[in-house]
Amino acid sequence: MKAKRILGTVFSHIGLALLSIIWLIPILWLVVTAFSGYPGINISRFFPETWTLKNFSTIILHPDSVVKYTTWFNNTLVIAIFTCIISTVFVFMVSYAFSCMRFKGRKEIMTFSLILNMFPGVLSMIAVYFILKSIGLTNSHIGMIIVYSAGSGLGYLIVKGYMDTIPASLREAAKIEGANEFQIMTHVIIPICKPIIVYQIISSFLIPWGDFVFAKLMLNSGLSKDWTVAIGLYNMLDKALINKYFSIFCAGGIIISIPISILFVIMQKFYVEGVAGGATKG
Repeated sequence: MKAKRILGTVFSHIGLALLSIIWLIPILWLVVTAFSGYPGINISRFFPETWTLKNFSTIILHPDSVVKYTTWFNNTLVIAIFTCIISTVFVFMVSYAFSCMRFKGRKEIMTFSLILNMFPGVLSMIAVYFILKSIGLTNSHIGMIIVYSAGSGLGYLIVKGYMDTIPASLREAAKIEGANEFQIMTHVIIPICKPIIVYQIISSFLIPWGDFVFAKLMLNSGLSKDWTVAIGLYNMLDKALINKYFSIFCAGGIIISIPISILFVIMQKFYVEGVAGGATKG
């Protein structure tokens, strides 16, 4: 039995190693291509013949009619930051109401919210687009922030689960001392909820940071100065441009991944604690 367990463990690790290699190969190819001296797609070799940093300098320091990466990056960053702040506030408020307060219709509203949140957001995109068009918010970063943030409160479940683990006696003690609900939330609950707040911040930031579908639908004026990074990089893959800009596209893909990677590394401890705590109860 011991030999079987050892053999099973060995085969499991071999299988996981193979899956990891398969998963990492495309990422490694993107990285090495970003340093390639050949501007297009080179399928004859995995590693480039010549290495250069020109692709990174071009995308950052030398914008042209096709590449306006710093503008796209700034647009994406602004949208992501405002969405992150608004969404985190909305989710925290909804979670606090459902976890720490008792009111008529609470369970029914929670059930309805969960059911509504199960429907894919892509189903409502056309309707959302025409609503925003009617009020002049298409091709607008403000319109995108509103849509990204508006329904964020429906994603309250994990944050509520974390709050459910906080002893009710803490809130009761604060009420005895004369604190109102707002004071309890800001002085008692928020300091305890730092890990789940970090989780929510990262999750809210990632939605607009990597989104392509909704951004492409909304920012359709053809003006590249309004684009996000996802749209700008996608445009480089046009058949008329790909042979000149593919290596630059790979460099842009690496750059856009750096901020979120740094954010994960810095806040990894809080992120893991938040996910684990939020999964304890629902």
